[in-house]
Amino acid sequence: MKKWSFTMLFSLCMVLLLAACGETNDETNTDEQADENEEGGTFTIGVIPSQTEGEMEQAMDNLQSILNEEMKQEVSIEVYPDYNGVVEAMNYDQIDMAYFGPLTYVIAHEKGGAEAIITQLIDGEPFYYSYIITHKDNPYESLEDLLASPEEVDFAFGDPNSTSGSLIPSIELQDRGVYQSEDEHSFNSVRFTGSHDATALAVQNKQVSAGAIDSAIYNQLVESGKVDDEQLKTIWQSEELFQYPWAVHPDTDQETIETLQETFLGIEDEVILDAFGASGFTEASNEDYEAIRDAAVKQGYMEE
Repeated sequence: MKKWSFTMLFSLCMVLLLAACGETNDETNTDEQADENEEGGTFTIGVIPSQTEGEMEQAMDNLQSILNEEMKQEVSIEVYPDYNGVVEAMNYDQIDMAYFGPLTYVIAHEKGGAEAIITQLIDGEPFYYSYIITHKDNPYESLEDLLASPEEVDFAFGDPNSTSGSLIPSIELQDRGVYQSEDEHSFNSVRFTGSHDATALAVQNKQVSAGAIDSAIYNQLVESGKVDDEQLKTIWQSEELFQYPWAVHPDTDQETIETLQETFLGIEDEVILDAFGASGFTEASNEDYEAIRDAAVKQGYMEE
């Protein structure tokens, strides 16, 4: 009886000792993980698909390497399949920074407080335009020509959340009385291609009569030989639009923001610049996108 009591007592002591050690190790590991996260976990960036999947892969790899070095932490960049996915990722705290279109930015700012800090320069200016393009074989020389017989026109927008590929041209067409929505319009047909290069190719291949596109991306597609400028013509150009912003999560600290701004301002990598049709980068702020916000309110993307 004494022997059995001693054995049980010894076993109980060992169990308690091991449990205590386990708790200590768990607490240590938890503390170490917390310290590691605080000191710098992965900084995640989401990018809208301004071109079809795969077009910016090398550029994003180069950008990721530069940011890894300058930020002294791991950086992960992911190109999302659609515009809305980037907005939702920011709103649900899945990413720390995003490359938005102007429209998707003002929506993300409204919904989740995203803050613009950087934009790209095109020929030294932070502006671009919405174009409406058509095939050179078509008789249209202006938007007025195109809309003279809208029932004969097959029209293409890009992504529904694109500023230059949807928002701005849809307002223009609405003001001219030929377009209200994808289901309510005066055209023979309306389609959303999902990207600017898909729109350009649809026009070039005569799959549609005309389409709306980002001017900077159009010029980039021409320069790279992906579309043939001699087969296309621009029949409408919008007013100046402030360029696509890089925006951070509202919880981002000022030191990180300044590091990001300094890093982007110093980028000279031609692969990165070419991916955005850019000559460089410059600082941006939320105030730069007030005109886009007004347009978004007009079209019902958000409340005033």
